[in-house]
Amino acid sequence: MADALTFTRATIAGAGLAGLSAAVALRKAGIVVSIADSAAQAGGRCRSYHDPQLGLTIDNGNHLVLSGNPAVARFRSAVGATTPLAGPEHADFTFQDLTTAKRWTVRINDGALPWWIAAPARRVPGSRIADYLPLARLLSNREGRIDQRIATGGPAWSKLLEPVLLAALNTAPGESSTMLTANILRETIAKGGRAMRPRIAEPSLAAAFIDPALAWLDERGSAVALGRRLRTVAFEGDRVTGLDWGAGVEPVAADEAVILAVPPWVATSLVPDLQAPDDFRAIVNGHFALPAPAGAPAMLGLFGGTAEWLFAFPDRLSVTVSAAERLVDLDRETLARTFWADICAALAIDAPMPTWQIVKEKRATFAATPEQNAKRPSAATRWRNLFLAGDWTDTGLPATIEGALRSGETVARLALAR
Repeated sequence: MADALTFTRATIAGAGLAGLSAAVALRKAGIVVSIADSAAQAGGRCRSYHDPQLGLTIDNGNHLVLSGNPAVARFRSAVGATTPLAGPEHADFTFQDLTTAKRWTVRINDGALPWWIAAPARRVPGSRIADYLPLARLLSNREGRIDQRIATGGPAWSKLLEPVLLAALNTAPGESSTMLTANILRETIAKGGRAMRPRIAEPSLAAAFIDPALAWLDERGSAVALGRRLRTVAFEGDRVTGLDWGAGVEPVAADEAVILAVPPWVATSLVPDLQAPDDFRAIVNGHFALPAPAGAPAMLGLFGGTAEWLFAFPDRLSVTVSAAERLVDLDRETLARTFWADICAALAIDAPMPTWQIVKEKRATFAATPEQNAKRPSAATRWRNLFLAGDWTDTGLPATIEGALRSGETVARLALAR
């Protein structure tokens, strides 16, 4: 039997939410933490930046969390984040059909007993109670495709479940994993509206998550080193023995844990024989420098156009399209004009297109299919001092902020347990 390891320090490659989550958890436990990222700023895919074309600070994507996400709450509490997450008092989701101009709101009651499906004014227009009952078949732990488990049609599916699951999974819901869907449903709709209130980072993701974490770590001597890319990992026996950051291999101490909180394509290039998701889905976002009109919903689901979700901020209007492979290669101005037409139809705006920006993430998330879910590795590896973090590891959730934060907590627990 191998001797037990006691880690007193940790080196983390990657300063996205998974890496920051691991760093915070380990630093709280008294571990000396070094964290580096190859980019010019921390945050990974949850980053904010000043866009000179817009003259505004924007997020790379309109990321949404829910009031019942426990890791989000733990992380923000740990780093003392005070910027509130904006959202409605109840789990109200407003939608609009751009072809008919009809708008409706699904109002999920706060408690776990879903009596909202029995109230015509709260459920999807034209739906019946029976339309919601097949959801129970998605709560099993048996893996498969959603369209093999339930019928993917009818008003409840097309006007609520499909758009919500598409946003959560970033994969066409019909082909998506039933196990991932079951875990989402158990933590959200099965717990009632108190766990499902949508929460949006306002004014930015950086203010809500990244900046407080960086400040917290800096105060404790663990400032993030940016522009520092891990090029090679050296292995010997059952340990990582060296890391090359571009100036030759630096030895890894016997009491040092190594955490790779990098994208899966980077991890597989560094770790021998590592299996990881290799099929990805895109997200396209459009940002427009026009303050939200009075009375505009903070978040509006759209049907009948190209944009799928419209977010109204005090200084801008933003739209998001998930599983957007069909859009990523289109001309940016064509996309902007298409999105602007959807915004004008949704909010009754009669104005020329303002200054705009299109942000494309071609590999935004792994495809949430059964095949890709089966390729997700665990946080522990066969090397005793090497751990993996990221929303692409086996968190049980799709690639979300909540999943990324949980992966960081998991590697911290594993390192501390060893």
